[in-house]
Amino acid sequence: MGRRDQKSDTRGTNLMQALSERTGTVVHLTHNDLDAVGSDAIHRRMHGDVFTIWSSVSRFLTLLDAVAGSPGRGDLLSISDLGYQEGVEQRLAKARSNGWRIEWRDHHRWEDEEIQAVDAKTSLLHIDVTTCATGIVARDLAPDDAVAKEIARVVCDYDLWKHQDPRSKMLGQVVMRKGFREYVRDNLVRGIIIDAMVENEYAEIVREMERDIRHSLRHTTIIENGSYRIAFAPLYGYPSETAHAIRDELNTDIEVIVSGNGRISIRSVPPISHLIAREFGGGGHPHAAGGTFPFNLLDRILFWILKRNRYYRHFADAAESIAR
Repeated sequence: MGRRDQKSDTRGTNLMQALSERTGTVVHLTHNDLDAVGSDAIHRRMHGDVFTIWSSVSRFLTLLDAVAGSPGRGDLLSISDLGYQEGVEQRLAKARSNGWRIEWRDHHRWEDEEIQAVDAKTSLLHIDVTTCATGIVARDLAPDDAVAKEIARVVCDYDLWKHQDPRSKMLGQVVMRKGFREYVRDNLVRGIIIDAMVENEYAEIVREMERDIRHSLRHTTIIENGSYRIAFAPLYGYPSETAHAIRDELNTDIEVIVSGNGRISIRSVPPISHLIAREFGGGGHPHAAGGTFPFNLLDRILFWILKRNRYYRHFADAAESIAR
């Protein structure tokens, strides 16, 4: 199996050079979490030599620009686990004019007009909010592959917050450690879900996670002035697990985990995370989404000192307006 990976922070010129030197006929532009890892593993099981580009949500358009500006030579650009962003149609049109065949598989929520715009620019667009991206990829690319089905089952267990398979939680955390994204992906390609290295790394993560969650709980702020009880907490690590711990301990409806640069992770009992996230330049799923508080320098300093900021109230007001 070909192992060509491009990091999401690679400068565009270096990426374009690497694309021009690729040997395979499939470029996979995907997110950077476990769902992306599972999707990439199945691509590699089916296609062999795949040039993978891991992308954060914020870097998606920049990286797509680089691919679109490179000669496609009739090769496949497969996009997965990345949702619609304004302006993507023009980039897809450029990619197609440069000789790329384009397929896009995603499980985030799209508006009807977004689907229509992108469908006109791709060979295949498959949106399904009932499963994870790996589930879509497995169904499309490897419907008869038992290993692909097992990969999808484990990945969706984590990505859809089912938490029925303890292996999924291990993988979901371990892939975020440096060097382990590719390690786990390559294991999955071979049909290996968990091994001793993954187990040992996860044990270390659990120790760190328990410490970080205690720090976040210590500085949690609660706002309750309407339909929801909302918790705001600084991020020290592991946003999903921190949100779960806050909900269990403080009986909250919405949890907002805030990074020092203003990035926020939203978790909610009511299916409104994605709606609130759009008010803060983001998006995601009904129960889990992300966005950004537009911190200036003073906001960053005050958040570092006080562990709270003026956007907490803005967020609570936005949630309340949606509730109405």
